[in-house]
Amino acid sequence: MFPSMPNDDPWDAEASQQVARMNPGRAKAGFSAVPEDEEEKPPSSEELEDDEEFEEIPVVPVRPKLSAAIGGFAALLAVALIAGSHLTGPGARTPYAIVLFGVQLLGLLAWTMALQPPAAAATAAVVAVTALIADYLAVTGEPGELLPLLWVTLGGFAATMVAQVIRAGDRQRAKDTWRTTLIIVCGATAYAILIVLTREPIGSQTILVCCTGAGVALLVARLTDAVFPKPRIALQVPRGATGIVLGAMLGTLASAVLGSYLVFPFTPAKGAVLGLVAAVAAHLIDLAVNFGEAGRRLAGEAPTFWLARHMQGPLGGFALTAFAAYTLAHWYLT
Repeated sequence: MFPSMPNDDPWDAEASQQVARMNPGRAKAGFSAVPEDEEEKPPSSEELEDDEEFEEIPVVPVRPKLSAAIGGFAALLAVALIAGSHLTGPGARTPYAIVLFGVQLLGLLAWTMALQPPAAAATAAVVAVTALIADYLAVTGEPGELLPLLWVTLGGFAATMVAQVIRAGDRQRAKDTWRTTLIIVCGATAYAILIVLTREPIGSQTILVCCTGAGVALLVARLTDAVFPKPRIALQVPRGATGIVLGAMLGTLASAVLGSYLVFPFTPAKGAVLGLVAAVAAHLIDLAVNFGEAGRRLAGEAPTFWLARHMQGPLGGFALTAFAAYTLAHWYLT
């Protein structure tokens, strides 16, 4: 048997265990000073409430008086477009063009202030001139021709883009917002289509049916939102699905009733089709404006002038309705 060797290293494993037993509160070598048995504290109730408040989606309240006012504006706009189309004659289209030019300027003001394109003043000036040229060609051109208005729209869009890239600070924004600029130009020139329709045999009747469907749809939807805005389309959008569906149904019904009183080629079924298309077109633009405003609000952007913010929905809806009326008159009724 060999004698046991003396322990030369005072910090071997056995000695370390003895030191640890003698000093239980002392940290072990190679580890942090925090004891191992200390568990992480659960979050307090105040921290949980702060997290819930941070993740909570803000609910935009519905303002009944404002909804009713927007619906009334849509109804007045529909009446103006319908009355102007029926009071115009072969040699008296200039007054209707003047009325439409006023509507175009109103829409241009609303869209420019709400969408905020680069070089807003230059954009508004160029688009106003484009709308004026479109109205002139619609009054003096050949009946039923839409191609001149298309070329004017493309030319106005190109001129607007040139005006937006003159300043160095607006060039990058012009590249990113060219779709917004195109929407503004098309919305302003679309009202000239109504002048083209008045120069056709069934044009005024088509305007009557389509604008009635769109006007009734927007009016009923807004009035329903003022009373019963449920179920909500989205928490950030102060609109209810009940009003949208009810507006589309009553707009279609009103157009079908008009179709039963008008002469050939109108029938109740064709009137219902025209009213449904017009109501859906007006609702799409109106809802797109509401969702656009909600997106800008969530992004933290400054709100636009309230009057322009609330008028752009009906103005854009009737601009698309004008294009839909022309398409239906040429591809469905004839």
